[in-house]
Amino acid sequence: MSQRIDDGFKTIFEFANYPTVKFYEKTVTPPGLDGGGANDTSTMRNTRWRTRAAKKLLTMTAMTASCAYDPEVYEDIVDMMQENQLITVTFPDESQVEFWGFVDKFVPGEVKEGDQPVATVTIEPSNQDEDGIEVAPVYTPAP
Repeated sequence: MSQRIDDGFKTIFEFANYPTVKFYEKTVTPPGLDGGGANDTSTMRNTRWRTRAAKKLLTMTAMTASCAYDPEVYEDIVDMMQENQLITVTFPDESQVEFWGFVDKFVPGEVKEGDQPVATVTIEPSNQDEDGIEVAPVYTPAP
């Protein structure tokens, strides 16, 4: 039986090709879903109302995370930037969403005394595997 999540701790993500990358999640915004808006189907035959229809394709929106990091992550980031791979987000209840995507941005924040340095990581879903075949995200319920 499924239950809502009442606390965001502990939501993490992993990269299939780089399972040991040194990110330490502080906040995670999982990918969302976007229907792309409406298609205008109005014609000169309409009498009072504009009409619309839903689009057929879905978009999985970008995922972002604020992470503490080991500076050696630069080595991995250079190698994995724009590399399409399987990404897994694990939610606090241990359910998961798996999708194909790539790291699009790694932007370190200000580094100063008294604060833990963090970087914002942006992951773009590609929804296609390494052969260019469309692959939908997969949700796996909690055990």
